[in-house]
Formats: sequence, structure tokens, C-alpha cells
Amino acid sequence: MATGALGLGAAPAAASPRTERDRVRPATPSAALRELAAGNRRWRNFRQTHPHETAAVRAALTTGQHPFALVLGCIDSRVPPELVFDQGLGDLMTVRSAGEVLDEAVLGSVAFGVLELNIPLVMVLGHQSCGAVTAAVHAEETGEELPAHIQYIADRISPAIDHSQEGEARVDATIDRNVAMITGRLAREPDLAGRIATGKLAVVGARYELNSQLVHTVA
Repeated sequence: MATGALGLGAAPAAASPRTERDRVRPATPSAALRELAAGNRRWRNFRQTHPHETAAVRAALTTGQHPFALVLGCIDSRVPPELVFDQGLGDLMTVRSAGEVLDEAVLGSVAFGVLELNIPLVMVLGHQSCGAVTAAVHAEETGEELPAHIQYIADRISPAIDHSQEGEARVDATIDRNVAMITGRLAREPDLAGRIATGKLAVVGARYELNSQLVHTVA
């Protein structure tokens, strides 16, 4: 389960919202994580600032992008990273697949963000009540073949299924194990591992709780 909220010294909720003139791209993994934590705090306290949406920002972004974090999340419509972290245009690169499942296209997308755009933080973001994980657990328990390409997703998730739990607890535990499995695989990718070793990159696992809107880290 969770190892803690994404605090890491983030500014308190009462801090003044950022203005467009104050925009500074977090350049280190820890700074990027603090910015995500601050944004999530604004989101769950209904203090969103909806940053970086002005005409000036839109014009500036026509010449390039410098996102400070890449979020690999689920396709679930209830967990859009830009809203969950109160970020705007050019702030996040997002890659989404059901259950955060990895394939070559997803791996290539993550590598592009890190290697070509020098993004210092990759977050694997799972969430409470994940339908993909639920389907994978159900398929294994019943032996039911899932339709079309959904079986591919379930097969990728199945190694993370927590057989020490039963019922809803199994699904809940598997959500965390799946995040940890994917985070570990990304961290072992040679091109990413080299950057992690030098402190230029961090790959972290996290989970979004639908009932509280809190994002917290997952071991």
C-alpha cells in the first residue's frame, strides 16, 4: 500500500498561486515531485489555479515544449493528470494506457520524454477502483477469456495479482503491485537507468484515490 503522501516539503495550501510571470520549470526530480504535490493539494482543496492557459503561453508553446514531468497513467476518465495535479499547457507529458500497461509504443513514448525533452521525473500513476486491474483479477479467478485486445491488457497485469488477498482486497492490493511492477521495469530500462544513477531522473510509483482525490506514493 502507500508509503506516504507526495509532500516532500511542498508549499502549504495557503501559499499564493503562481502567476504566468513566475513560471519556472522544475529542473530536478525532487523539485518536479514537489510541484506535483502542490498541484494535487490545490486540486483536492478546490483551490485550482488552472495555470498556463493564457494567449501568451499558447503563443510561446508554438516554438517548443519543456514539460517538467511525465505521467504514465490509466485511461480512466476520472483521473486526468493535468486536472489531478492542477497543471497547464506545456507542464506535463502524459502517456495513458489501460492499467498503465507497457508495450513498445508506451515505452517509446516515455523514452522520448526523458531522452529528447530531458524530463527529470516519470510518475506511474495507478488509481483506486481500476477497471483494468479488476478485469485481470476476474479473468484469472474465473478462467474467462476477455474480448478482443482486452485479454492482452489482463495478461500484462496478471503477474502483479496478489494471491494473499481475497475479494475486493485482492483487487486493491493488485493495483499497488501493478504500479510497483511497472515502475520497476521502467527503472531497469538501460537508457533510463543511466539517468537515474546520475540523479538526473527519478521514476516513482503513485496512486490516486477517487474518494479523497489524494495522490500518494506506492512502494
